[in-house]
Amino acid sequence: MLDPGLIELSSDGNLAEFKVIPNTHGPLTVDAITELLSLPELCQLFPRQNVIDKAVIQVNQLIGQDDGQYEQFFEIAERRDGEITLTIAEDNMSAEMSLSAPWGGKAVTLPDILKALKANGIALGLSKLKIQSLLKQLETLEPGQTSSDTIAHGKPAINGTNAFIDRKVPLARERLLQPQERADGTVDMRNLGEIIMVKPNDTLMVKIPATEGVQGYDVKGSVLLPVPGKDIKMTAGTGTALLDSDANTLIATVSGQPVETKTGMQVDDVLQIKDVDVGYGNVDFKGSILITGDVHEGMVVKTTGDITVMGFVDSAHLIADGDITVSKGVIGRQLKDDQLSTTLEAKGQISAQFVQYSNLKAEGDILVTKQLLHSHSDTNTTLTVSDANGRRGDLVGGIAKAAKGIKAVIIGATAGTKTEIYCAMHHGELKETMKQLDQSVKLMVVAKLNIEASLNKLPPKSEWQDDELMVEQVKGMLEEKRRINTERSREELEFNTIKQEVDDYYQHYRIEACKHIFANVEIHIGPAFNRTQREHGPCMVFNEGQEISFDYSNRK
Repeated sequence: MLDPGLIELSSDGNLAEFKVIPNTHGPLTVDAITELLSLPELCQLFPRQNVIDKAVIQVNQLIGQDDGQYEQFFEIAERRDGEITLTIAEDNMSAEMSLSAPWGGKAVTLPDILKALKANGIALGLSKLKIQSLLKQLETLEPGQTSSDTIAHGKPAINGTNAFIDRKVPLARERLLQPQERADGTVDMRNLGEIIMVKPNDTLMVKIPATEGVQGYDVKGSVLLPVPGKDIKMTAGTGTALLDSDANTLIATVSGQPVETKTGMQVDDVLQIKDVDVGYGNVDFKGSILITGDVHEGMVVKTTGDITVMGFVDSAHLIADGDITVSKGVIGRQLKDDQLSTTLEAKGQISAQFVQYSNLKAEGDILVTKQLLHSHSDTNTTLTVSDANGRRGDLVGGIAKAAKGIKAVIIGATAGTKTEIYCAMHHGELKETMKQLDQSVKLMVVAKLNIEASLNKLPPKSEWQDDELMVEQVKGMLEEKRRINTERSREELEFNTIKQEVDDYYQHYRIEACKHIFANVEIHIGPAFNRTQREHGPCMVFNEGQEISFDYSNRK
């Protein structure tokens, strides 16, 4: 060990001074110098490693030279106070604090921490318990050791919830899934109960309003504004009214059949007809139509409301602004050039027990509870061919298109009947909508920055606050900035909603077979295609990497 007399504290006690004559005390090693710093009065000091390395090189180079007879002086260690390191997350939503134990200097105290927090602008979300815990841990640390923890958390804004409408009355189409129970407990599949009717003052719908959300904050005290929920309109249609005492409650004002619209409900007068045939003539009615018998060949039935047929539709054309519900069957025939003799068109939903050789086109869901045979069906939402229990429902032949998925108990037939099914066809359209929204948001960001730049260029307010024209211009810019912020928030929320749909598109929009998919079924999911060569058991069919994938394990 080197002579302890070579090292001593400086007059102020803050430095370790190493004095050595190369020709007398050399050669030196780093370990030998470091060993001197282990002396009781020096072990708490911080070693200056770069100075120690320099001392070893310099002294060893001077050994045996004329300059080696002169004393060399190095400050190889120093007293250091404890340190506070604060790290703020990029989003300002959390702050981490590290405390280091002192090297013989002053330890960190609570006032030191408070001063550092203030200097870094950390004002909210602080945890007093975590700060106290770090100070307590500091007492057990060796010099230079650190202890860290997250001592502040921001509070994210809670976005508002979207408004939604709770319908309080059933619709005609829902009768198909609710056959009546007999006295002996069995179910009469042909008895679907009474027609759904309402009377004045019946509650039809209740709107649950959107919420504004809850403000949040970051650790620097900035307020984080929530995105308010999207409102939806609930409007009173014919035969309905909003309560004077509660504009979120829609009631019936007349007796009739409730019909769901895009923004509410209406109560239609119900035209009741036994049969629509040549003797009765075609029907074009403003309201809803109840046909207790059948619609015969060649007839046309058109209405602004719902069409409910208690019997059969045979080679006829039905057009409804609401739903079309056929309690029994829809029957058509194959004509020349692959044309079919029966057509049902609805802006709402189409529901029937049995359909063959017919065109079905709906903006809403299509529901067939028993069989859909050799027909052309097209819906913007879902196609279901199944009873309520998922035991029966055959989709055989024809072309079935459903943008948001197809569910059937059996698809195809043992005879290998060609059956074409399509779903998830609008992925590209959604991506284009996302692109347009993204461009729109970017333009609004630029417009907002331009307004802010104009506002920043204004002279002091005292120079123009009495100029009415200038005041109006400033008000206009501030109002436009507010409008842009509101519209930008709305479009960003819509963008995120669509992005989520795009990301999950092929997981959500799929084909489900509860029992079988037989051979010769042409499956199209987006651009992916597969023609089945064998029978498949219960499965989900997905577009996975632009290829058709059968999943036999996760059927819900």
